[in-house]
Amino acid sequence: MHPLTGSIKRYDWGSHDAIPAILGLPDDGRPLAEYWLGAHPNDPSLIDGAVRLDTAIEQHPRMVGDSARLEFEGRLPYLMKLLSAGRPLSLQAHPNRIDAQSGFDQENHNQIPMDAPERTFKDPWDKPELIVAITQFDALAGFRDPDTTAELFSQLGLNPASEQIFAPLRNRGGRAGLAEVFMNCLVTDDDRKAAVTDVVAAAINHVDDEDDLGEFARTAVLLDEHFPGDPSLLAALLLNRHTLQPGEGLYLQPGTLHSYLHGTGVEVMGNSDNVLRGGLTSKHIDPAALTLVVRFTTEPIPPMLPEQEMPGLWRYPTDERAFACWRLELKPGRMVELPGELSGRILLATQGEIGASQGLDGLVLKQGQAAFLEAGCQVQVSGDGQGFLVATGMDA
Repeated sequence: MHPLTGSIKRYDWGSHDAIPAILGLPDDGRPLAEYWLGAHPNDPSLIDGAVRLDTAIEQHPRMVGDSARLEFEGRLPYLMKLLSAGRPLSLQAHPNRIDAQSGFDQENHNQIPMDAPERTFKDPWDKPELIVAITQFDALAGFRDPDTTAELFSQLGLNPASEQIFAPLRNRGGRAGLAEVFMNCLVTDDDRKAAVTDVVAAAINHVDDEDDLGEFARTAVLLDEHFPGDPSLLAALLLNRHTLQPGEGLYLQPGTLHSYLHGTGVEVMGNSDNVLRGGLTSKHIDPAALTLVVRFTTEPIPPMLPEQEMPGLWRYPTDERAFACWRLELKPGRMVELPGELSGRILLATQGEIGASQGLDGLVLKQGQAAFLEAGCQVQVSGDGQGFLVATGMDA
């Protein structure tokens, strides 16, 4: 067992106080968006306060377990984060394994530098992700049924020119209609800008409605506050809005368009840097890659509720190969044996204290502290607190 120190990320969309409160840091008035725990090459965690985790894994590959060595080229296949959004993130999606490899190879062939603004695929890996709410957490994810979305726009009472932009949702429907409207909303021209003004002005009249139209209107107004006049706001309104309560998860498979709006949670994802932005951003947007990667389907994405494996231990049933995630709820006098011992694991205390023991060795994690548990290490935990455990999914 090794104490693990993560990396702080200060993106402008972060909140100011949530992560500092968990980590025991002062609120210095600057946004703190993410706290990374893992071996991502851009900013790996430190084990024992001194050694980069990716370097330690290179020197001692058995730390991560046989599954990571054989299927994931010796990499720790997941990244764990504390994430706190004070305002909406960009509209984005992540590729599956096949699309990631294809896009990565093509951009290498085209000799696009890794640090170029127009570079889309940074590595050949997929990036599924799971967000588990610590506070109430609001997100947009997955496309709403096209007929329902068309009806919501109509109920706002738009002018005919604006209505015409969304007509393919009714006329063509399905994947084709969604794709056409989505891509059209990424075009910045006077017609789209006028439609944004029309939609937001109409939405203001419905923000107090206690129905689906009210939620739709409040989403439009919220996005306009942060991205005024941005036509991609219209694309974001094609998505379902989700409100998670603490402990609930949202599992996003590759290709799922999404944006986190507000709240704090623990995020677990494939260890990849592939992000395809689809709006609400000043960064590069690659329409061709989006068309390839984004899944223009309308399957519902219900909140993911954890399944209890034993008293004090709940698993989020993602069935991912790259990661598995559990929530710990420990009470005094209760001992829990941690699963996933064939994998290198990360244990994070988010509330109270967690005592971890391996034979004669012991480690106490206070709120905000984490540890890396090597593969083959049988660990029991006790204490009075809450935490999260992540392992390679194939070993769960």
